[in-house]
Amino acid sequence: MNNTFDITQAIKNFFSREEKSGILLLIFATLALIVVNSPLQSFYFDIKYASIPINIGDFSFTKSVSHWVNDGLMAIFFFVIGLELKREILEGELSSFDRMVLPAIAAVGGMVAPALIYVLINYTSPENMSGWAIPTATDIAFSLAVLLIIGKSVPLSLKVFLLSLAIIDDLGAVLIIAFFYTSEISTHYLLYSAVVFSLLILLNMSGSQKMYIFILLGIFLWYFVLKSGIHATIAGVLLATTIPNNENNDLEHSMLKQLEHKLHNFVGILVLPIFAFFNSDINFSDVTLNSVYSPLSLGIILGLLVGKPIGITLFTYIGMKTNIFKLPDNVSLKDIFGLSLLCGIGFTMSLFINGLAFTDQILVDSSKLGIFIGSIVSAVAGYLILKSKYKT
Repeated sequence: MNNTFDITQAIKNFFSREEKSGILLLIFATLALIVVNSPLQSFYFDIKYASIPINIGDFSFTKSVSHWVNDGLMAIFFFVIGLELKREILEGELSSFDRMVLPAIAAVGGMVAPALIYVLINYTSPENMSGWAIPTATDIAFSLAVLLIIGKSVPLSLKVFLLSLAIIDDLGAVLIIAFFYTSEISTHYLLYSAVVFSLLILLNMSGSQKMYIFILLGIFLWYFVLKSGIHATIAGVLLATTIPNNENNDLEHSMLKQLEHKLHNFVGILVLPIFAFFNSDINFSDVTLNSVYSPLSLGIILGLLVGKPIGITLFTYIGMKTNIFKLPDNVSLKDIFGLSLLCGIGFTMSLFINGLAFTDQILVDSSKLGIFIGSIVSAVAGYLILKSKYKT
């Protein structure tokens, strides 16, 4: 049996899984919208805000279903993102400066421009300003799913570019969450987190391959980070950086690749659809034309629909003209523009940041409306532009 880790095959498998995940996200988000706008609405919210306790001896820890999803399951999602990012940096599409520079610069443009547009529209509404990062996000599952629906004629280099850009975008989201959406810090729990993280680093350096120890320490790290005031999902990324890899592309003997392989489907077919279901609760009876044209909704819509393509395409164009990089084979600036529109599908990550940015339900709902409209229009526009070139 050949245990060699085939990077090309891994990329193709990744795209296949992301396509399924994107479809499931759409199904569960639609299901949530139907339920919330039906007589089952109260039942939906009863489940969402029901308390689930964990009692072990004298230890007691209680969170609502919504918090377990957003703080617990999404920590696993961020853990997988961290694993993917680490593998890409060690041996994948981000393993050298030449490979990293194009998607990195494009990703920066795709975060800066939407944030600026949002701020320009909302600077007179201080209560809205905490949502500036909402349109900076890209939903990797949805964007890849749309790209794959276009057909097999889309070159692999374009798919890999989108994958690399989206992963770097996710890293940007992690940094934004860590630095801008952190509540009051508990120094005691922060110290406990640092101790556990140090133990994980030492465990990695020792060459240990005992997965259960990493996972056990990871649970403690998650709890301490949560209690410290930093968002718990950051623990997932920190844990991922300590997971050992090997140097010969051997899947069987690489803990990093094993965990990524095992958890990717779990995240794609369970974690993200559940997250979409419990975060897509827009009540259309409260939606009016004024809701769409409110500065908050409009800032998000234009940030995703206009800011993303302007930022990504402009930064890419400048990089080309200054000879910082060249476009991948079989990829044109028109492809980049179409791809940049797909990056305007914020959905999962935008909804996640929305939950951190606002507590007022009116602002939360207005933001969700903007995320849905901006993501849907971006998806359709990107699909039409790329489909016009890559007709099957």
